[in-house]
Amino acid sequence: MAFKQAVGDVPVLLTEWGPHLAALLGIVALALLGGGLVIRNRFVDNATTERDESSIGNDEFMTDRERIHHLVSTNGGRMKQSEIVDAVDWSKAKVSRLLADLEEEDEITKLRLGRENLICLRGQEPAASQSSDGSGSE
Repeated sequence: MAFKQAVGDVPVLLTEWGPHLAALLGIVALALLGGGLVIRNRFVDNATTERDESSIGNDEFMTDRERIHHLVSTNGGRMKQSEIVDAVDWSKAKVSRLLADLEEEDEITKLRLGRENLICLRGQEPAASQSSDGSGSE
C-alpha cells in the first residue's frame, strides 16, 4: 500500500505543476524566438543600409538645387524638364522655378525643343545649340 501511495503522489505533483511548467516553457520559447528575430533583423537592416547608402548617396542631405544638378549630371548632363518633374516629387512650378534660378546662376542652360525644355549642364549643350561667336567671323 505504501508503494501505491508513493506512486500515486507523482501524478498529483505533475498535475499541480503541469500548467505552470507548460506556461513557463511557452514563455521561454517565445523569448528565444523573439530574440532570434531581433538579431536577424539587425543583420538584415545593416546590410540593407550599407547597400542603400552606396546606391542612393546622400539625397536626403542635398538641397533642392543640388538634387536637380545631381539628377541631370547622372543622366549624361542633359535631361528634359518633364523627366525631371517625373523623377522628383515636386510640382511643375517648383521645378520650373528652381531651373530658372540655376539658369540665372549660369549652372544650367534651358533650350526650347518644341513644347519642351531641354536642361543641360554648362558645357553639355548640343553642338548645334552653341553660338559661333568669334569662331566663324573674321
